[in-house]
Amino acid sequence: MIQKTFLFVSVLLLFSCTKTIPKLEEVLPSNSENWKTEVENTIQLFGHRNWIVVADGAYPKQSNPAIKTITVNADQLEVVKFVHESIEKTAHVQANIFVDKEMAFVPEKDAKGIDQYRTDLHKILNSKNLSTKLHEEIIGELDKSAELFDVLIIKTKLAIPYTSVFFRLECGYWNAEAEQNLRTNLNAKK
Repeated sequence: MIQKTFLFVSVLLLFSCTKTIPKLEEVLPSNSENWKTEVENTIQLFGHRNWIVVADGAYPKQSNPAIKTITVNADQLEVVKFVHESIEKTAHVQANIFVDKEMAFVPEKDAKGIDQYRTDLHKILNSKNLSTKLHEEIIGELDKSAELFDVLIIKTKLAIPYTSVFFRLECGYWNAEAEQNLRTNLNAKK
């Protein structure tokens, strides 16, 4: 009897300690409204320090549980435009946008379509908040941020290297200058 009770309690403890791991990656069907709804809902949930990445087909699935990856059956530039316009419509966030510095140096002969891609991308992102950094630097910033904040990666089927677009969200109604003024005033009152 004692052995059966011990076995029962052990099994009960074993199952009570297990945790279901949520599915972090999903493939959204080609129906464009599905991924668009996902993006819009995510932007409403996200805020300062969250990231949204529109990635090319070779972008790796990252293992950090704070990083959710969805795969869409849509043109990458269409996704970039939709994400950019969706962020622009909100009052609560704005974005600092990063593209890989390497993209400017990829020749057309090695990556067919890169010249047209660069032209089209810059038309879409005609933004003062656009910066270039080395790919590994951007990934490093994203990984560090994902230690505390969620990230959404939207993976497309684009097969041109160094074409991922990184949107680092910032507060839409408060900027770095306002924050610095606040900190200066706080320090002056000490």
